[in-house]
Amino acid sequence: QMQLVESGGGLVQPGGSLRPSCAASGSFRSIYDMAWYRQPPGKQRELVASITRDGNTNTADSVKGRFTISRDNAKNTVYLQMNSLKPEDTAVYYCSAQMLITFQSQLYWGQGTQVTVSS
Repeated sequence: QMQLVESGGGLVQPGGSLRPSCAASGSFRSIYDMAWYRQPPGKQRELVASITRDGNTNTADSVKGRFTISRDNAKNTVYLQMNSLKPEDTAVYYCSAQMLITFQSQLYWGQGTQVTVSS
């Protein structure tokens, strides 16, 4: 059973930082792209940042310069360093991973971690 487990969300004041992580486990052969999405209250889920296995990244304009995605392939873990947080960053943050299962890849999602930016 493939699983993505997120941790590291929480409540932070504006201007603060958080570093959620997402660890993959299960019987997969490899992990291709990994990504972080977020879903603000009452809005649709949106891409925050993605990273290939080789470390190439793509970051949404709304968080560019403040958020950095990284991964540790040895630990099957992806991170999202979030600095200079704003109230509009409040959302449930989800990680995703494209995993190679036997001979085809499948997309998996984590359960989500709440990030609240408020004074």
